Amino acid sequence: MRASFICVNKMGCRLLWIIVAFTLISMGESKKSTGESCHPDDLMGLISFKAGIRIDTSGRLERWVGRSCCKWEGISCDNTTGRVTQLLLPGFISTDVSILQTQMKGSLSPKITLLTSLQVIDLSELSFITGNIPTSIGFHLPNLRKLYLLRNKLSGPIPESIGKLSKLEEIILSENRFSGSLPLSLGNLKNLNRLLLDSNQFSGAIPDSLVNLTILVVLDLHHNYLNGHMPAKIGELQVLEQLDLSENLLSGKIPVSLTNITTVQDIDLSNNSLEGEIPFPSCSGQMPFLRFLALHHNHLTGRIPPALGYLVSLQRLYLENNKLNGPIPSSLGNLSDLRELYLSGNRLSGLIPIAFSRLSQLINLNLSNNLIRGLPHEMSSLQNLQTLTLSFNPLNFSSIPKWMAELPSISQIYMAGCGLQGEIPEFLQRKPIQELDLSANHLTGSIPSWLGGLSQLYLLNLSKNALVSEIPDSITRLHELGVLDLHSNKLTGSIIEVFKMGSILPGGSLRYIDLSHNSFSSGIEQIGAGEQHGIEFLNLSHNFLKGRLPTSIGRLELMRSLDLSHNELGFNLPESLGNVKSLERLKLEKNRFTGKIPDGYLMLRKLKELDLSDNLLVGQIPNGKPLDDFPRSSYSGNRALCGRPLAPCKP
Repeated sequence: MRASFICVNKMGCRLLWIIVAFTLISMGESKKSTGESCHPDDLMGLISFKAGIRIDTSGRLERWVGRSCCKWEGISCDNTTGRVTQLLLPGFISTDVSILQTQMKGSLSPKITLLTSLQVIDLSELSFITGNIPTSIGFHLPNLRKLYLLRNKLSGPIPESIGKLSKLEEIILSENRFSGSLPLSLGNLKNLNRLLLDSNQFSGAIPDSLVNLTILVVLDLHHNYLNGHMPAKIGELQVLEQLDLSENLLSGKIPVSLTNITTVQDIDLSNNSLEGEIPFPSCSGQMPFLRFLALHHNHLTGRIPPALGYLVSLQRLYLENNKLNGPIPSSLGNLSDLRELYLSGNRLSGLIPIAFSRLSQLINLNLSNNLIRGLPHEMSSLQNLQTLTLSFNPLNFSSIPKWMAELPSISQIYMAGCGLQGEIPEFLQRKPIQELDLSANHLTGSIPSWLGGLSQLYLLNLSKNALVSEIPDSITRLHELGVLDLHSNKLTGSIIEVFKMGSILPGGSLRYIDLSHNSFSSGIEQIGAGEQHGIEFLNLSHNFLKGRLPTSIGRLELMRSLDLSHNELGFNLPESLGNVKSLERLKLEKNRFTGKIPDGYLMLRKLKELDLSDNLLVGQIPNGKPLDDFPRSSYSGNRALCGRPLAPCKP
């Protein structure tokens, strides 16, 4: 440090040198003390924050001892001033070997605003932090740049004073319980890059002041309860790249001015109550960088505008579950980068345009639940198509179109309720099928044995057809099968092959089995005998199954729903069924079960639905929950049963 001064006399010079020396020594001591002690306001703010937290599973706050707060875990300080600049206590902590999820339970102390030099607050994903954002936050934290509070239980409004934080770049308040209207002062945040307010309970209209955020990069308000109209001026956000207002109660029409956001890449307005027609784009050249457009789950009407074909960069288009009608415009075939197209749940009609054959990058196409009458064979040129969903359209194919055999990448086919007839075509055995849904058609013949060669098959749904014969032995080779639905056919014989499948791999892969409404007569003794421990849903009702329910059924510990009703099963109810403590639904009515209801069934604490009616059960119903919570109808038709909720047992 250099000092320039003029001495009036020698005594004056000596005195001035003493003052300068003392100042330099003091500055040195100040720098030396930085990190060794804490500014009183910072210390009070941090101690108050710690006092508000009752539980910290990470143990970080336990190590906040002494006065050297700049050495505390999660705290960063300015090397010059010694003031705290960052409070970094996220729920996810990276270690050398893994990422740990930690939690904090308690309330956010309003005295956090004593940390007046804070630039970053990260209390994200701690799960159980409650309280409010301090109303005075805008007056005391002028240097705050990033505010991360996502995935907690914070509530209350965003304070109006937040608009005074002129340096704010990112606000992430996702998945909390914030409420109230969005403050007008948000428009004052000229440096805001990201605004994520999703999964809260915000209400009211989106404030017009947001048009002032001319360098806003992300606007995310989804999962809220906003209502009212979106301001037309939102289109003035000229540097906006992502607009996400999904999962709200927004109403009214989509502002036409959205087309003026020339830099926008993602727009998500889904899951609202928006109405009217799709207003953009109006001409070529608008929204040249738009890659993602999601307008699904609204009340949009009218036709799909042909002008959507001008969105040359579009990769994903979601328009499902609206009230759109009329034909699909052929101009969509101009979207050469399109990967995903979802148009299901509308009133679209006519034929699929031949121009769709030009969508060479298309991976997923969902046209289900419309009024579409046909598809051109030119669609066989879609070499990258993996998922084709055509369910519940009046296609009335005589059989599955042969041109599907030319789709090399097809792995998921959903053609439920399309009027298919005849047998399941053999060409499917040459495809890497993972999910096949041909339910609710008019298919005949037997289940082909070649299905056992589909080594990647996870879902097989052939329900509601007219299939006959037995389940082929080859089905035991489907090691990856997780969902098997064959209900409402004319199948006969044994179900034993289904339960042999789990014996191949430990734990098995089957999760869902529905063989109900057929004519199966045997194989019940195999339930639980193999390694099908992962079964969660099992429905064998409305068959002709006979015999004893095996004790091995108690090994299905993950099962939540068991329906064996309307069969010819007999003998005593197995005590082991009480081991299936995850069971929520148990239907055994209209069989020939005898003996008493086992006391062990009192262990079925999660049971919400029970029907043991119309059997040959006797004795007292075990006294206690959950069995005595069910109505009389759950036990009716058993002449020798007694006890609550039926008549008392006779002495």
